[in-house]
Amino acid sequence: MFKSIQRRSTVAIAAIAGLGSASAFADLPAVIGTSLTGIQTDALAAIDLVWPVVMAVLGGFVVLKIVKRVVNKV
Repeated sequence: MFKSIQRRSTVAIAAIAGLGSASAFADLPAVIGTSLTGIQTDALAAIDLVWPVVMAVLGGFVVLKIVKRVVNKV
């Protein structure tokens, strides 16, 4: 019984939140949309700059792990 009540309340809260967020975005001025687009563009540019560094570090860890296994077997 409690599970069905909990599910119903969860669904109701999700529906209310969905309706509230849809109406909130409809009332935003165009300047805010443009600003958010600029922020998104800057974030994607930063991710593009960081991605090669992350891959190099990850590759280094993989190479060290392989070398460690080979040295331990010899």
